[in-house]
Parts: sequence; structure tokens; C-alpha cells
Amino acid sequence: MVAIVSTVAYLGLEARAIEVQCQVAPGVPAFIVVGLPDKAVAESRERVRAAIAAIGLSLPPKRITVNLSPADLPKEGSHYDLPIALALLGAMGVIDAETLSEYVVVGELGLDGRVASSPGVLLAALHAGGEGKGLVCPAAQGPEAAWAGSVEVIAAPDLLALLNHFKGTALLSPPQPGEVSEPARATDLKMVKGQETAKRALEIAAAGGHNLLMIGPPGAGKSLLASCLPGILPELTPGEALEVSMVASVAGQLEGGRLIRTRPFRDPHHSASMPALVGGGLRVRPGEISLAHLGVLFLDELPEFQRPVLDSLRQPLETGEVSVARANAHVTFPARVQLVAAMNPCRCGHLGDPALACSRAPRCAADYQAKVSGPLLDRIDLHVEVQAVSASDLSLPPPAEGSTDVAARVAAARARQSARYGEGGPRTNAEIDGDVLEAHATPDEPGRALLAQAAAAMRLSARGYTRVLRVARTIADLAGADAVGRIHVAEALSYRRQAPRN
Repeated sequence: MVAIVSTVAYLGLEARAIEVQCQVAPGVPAFIVVGLPDKAVAESRERVRAAIAAIGLSLPPKRITVNLSPADLPKEGSHYDLPIALALLGAMGVIDAETLSEYVVVGELGLDGRVASSPGVLLAALHAGGEGKGLVCPAAQGPEAAWAGSVEVIAAPDLLALLNHFKGTALLSPPQPGEVSEPARATDLKMVKGQETAKRALEIAAAGGHNLLMIGPPGAGKSLLASCLPGILPELTPGEALEVSMVASVAGQLEGGRLIRTRPFRDPHHSASMPALVGGGLRVRPGEISLAHLGVLFLDELPEFQRPVLDSLRQPLETGEVSVARANAHVTFPARVQLVAAMNPCRCGHLGDPALACSRAPRCAADYQAKVSGPLLDRIDLHVEVQAVSASDLSLPPPAEGSTDVAARVAAARARQSARYGEGGPRTNAEIDGDVLEAHATPDEPGRALLAQAAAAMRLSARGYTRVLRVARTIADLAGADAVGRIHVAEALSYRRQAPRN
């Protein structure tokens, strides 16, 4: 007899349908799993054997063959344990095989029969809903799966409870959707004294979703300014929250079934490797740039990152997604992020201060800044110099305007963008291009003349020219202007610098 149970394989944020086919046939006793299983899937034989023994059953002395179809797709992860166990119990006649065909099953098994959590349950639930099936998952992840909508979810704490549910002796109650995560408390802009230019650039970056680079001496407040950014960004829309939660689910970071409603803020250390930052590895997982999807990726001490690691960000920043190519699979993760970076002007950090600068200035500055490639700098919309804060500035009382006031202006500017581009259009000004850019960001005649003159003098690339227009459009939105004028272009140009030649 052959029993079939449906499950999924995760390729990025895509859940591929997998059939777990189990046959119990006469022959030399054996338990074989085929279909390109990785080490974790191959080891499921022992977990399944022990879990079935824990509920008082034993495997028949026959040849047990489990096939994971399609056989040419690599299978990774421990979430195949529960579907293999149910397919085996169906082939043994313990569970009705017809009933099993109505569900997609995911979950890891413990040796005592408990059903443990596994990454990607939210994706599996959405896939099950698309297939018109129910979902069987671990009890701890039932609230996560319940966010998928009208999908029937059976959240089982252990294998015995699941068997009793299918037999009708003790039904499991359907789980309720998990709570929405509480907004994380961000640093308030009232803590930043001075730095009016940098705070203005931070507001523009938040309003238009633009990339930002802050350059200044140690202790000037660059990291503090970056930590204030989440406090002035708008909350995620329901659709965006689902996207962010799906990435967190695949990474196994969706705790307690809570749907994420605050924009991610990721700040990896400068020792991060390329797979850690952009994704990949032996078992392909989303990197920091995908975990920051629709949020902020903050790279402090930018030149201290390895240059190949930084250059690997160039394509994702342009396309909004990461494609990890492997010989046996091609995986794509979303990466629509807002890059915020901070760096010192040179290795000692005190360029321009004759009392503190090293003897190699200004050569040390050129060598230090050359660690960041020109093409990457060209993708950063706003470049701002953060000056050292004087003792007189620190003695002043906190500024009257805080994150709440700035967030209100940012929200108003974002609302103008949403109304302008409509449903399904660009989310922010940082994403506009082509005809949309031409229609909504073309400046008036004085603005065009200034931009043309500056583009020639600053030798702006086509990308740089486009990004100046996007920033100018955001500045106009903050001012409540319908058209982009000369004053908006002038301010946008003040945040642009020519990328150094390498």
C-alpha cells in the first residue's frame, strides 16, 4: 500500500509542493528515504522511528520506502519529519490515507513524539490556502499559521494528540492568530543636540525611503542619529507586514506567531560575511539585507566591511531583491531596504583637525574612503557631513522638536506619495523610475537649468541624475508642493557628492 502526504520545500519565499510517498512492502526489513534528502531529512528516519515507538506502536518488519517527489528537487530541513511519520502511519493503516490527502503537513518530531517548531510555517499556510487544503503544523506555530486567513489549521502538540484528532476521539481546537508585535521604542530625536543638517537629511531619507551616508569624526552622533530613524518611519501597512513576517518566518525568527508591524532595523557588525549580509550558505537562508526588507539596514563603520561584501549590495540596492544562485537551485529573497551607513572621514577619524589628525593626512583619508567603491556610493542618495559637537552645544537644553513632530511630517509626505502613485504603484519616491519619474519629478524651468548645470559640473552619472530628481521630489513633498522647483533641486544637490575615483 502507498500513502501520500503533501508538504512543501522552501525556495526563498516560495513554497513548492512536495509529495511524501510511503510504501510498506514485503522484503528485508529496511527504512529508506529517497528523493534528494539532505542530512537533516535522512536523519528523520530515526526521529520518526522513536516518535512512533513513543506512542506505543512499532514499525512492521517489512521494507519501508519513503519517496520525496519531485525527486530532482533538493529537500532541506527538519519539517519533513511529521509528513513522513503520517505517511508511514497511513501506509500501516493506522490513519485513513484519504483524510491525510486533504492537508499540507510540516513539523519536526522529537524522540518522545512531540511536534517541534520549524521555520516557514506561515509560507506553508499560505501555500495550503492556495491549494484549497488545510495545514497540520506544530502547536507553538498555530497562531502564526492562523494569519493565513480561512485555512483550516490543526496545531498539534504531539503525535498522539494528532492521531486522536484524526480518529475523532479528542479534537484539537483551532488556533487563533497571534498578537501583533508591540512597536519597538526608538531613540527620540530630542536626544540629538545640534546636527541640524544631519537631522534634516534624516527626515528626507525617512520621507522618501532614500539611502543615507553620514560622514563625521568619532563621537559626533552618527550612530545615535541612525537609531532615531525607526522612530520617524511610518508603521507597515497590513500587506507590508505580511511580507516582512514571511521573511522572518523563513528565517525562523517569528516568535509566538506575532505578526510584525514595525519596520525592521538591522545593524550587522562589520565582520559580517557575504552570506550573512546578502544570504546564502550551505542551506540557503535570507541575509541581513532581506531581514531588513521594507525597513532599515544600518552599516556602521562602512569602510571596515570587506570590500567584496559591500559590493555584493550593489545589485540588491538597485533591484530590490537578492538572487542566490546554486548549482541545484536558484533562490530569490526580497531586499527592498533603506541603506543607512556611517563612516569616519579617515582611519584616525579627525581629518581637518590639526590638533588630532595623524601625520598622513590628507593621504590617509583618500586611502580610507577608497575602501568603499564608487558604484556603491553612487547608489546612496544623501551624503551628509556630521560635524563634531562642541561643548557649548552639549550644554544646551534638549531641542523642542522631537521624533513625534518629524514623524508627522514624514507621514504626511508618505501619504502624498501614496495618493500620487496609487495602489500597486511605487511605495516611495526612492522607487520611482521611467515614465513615473518623468511625470511627477520633472522640475520647473529654473530647476531644470540648475540641474543641467550641476550635472555637468559634478559629472553626475545617469543614476546620480535620477536620484537627485527623486530626492528633490521628496523635498517638495515635505514642503507640500505639487511641483518640483529650483529650491528643491538646489537642496537635493547639496546632499550629493561626486563618488571618489578608484
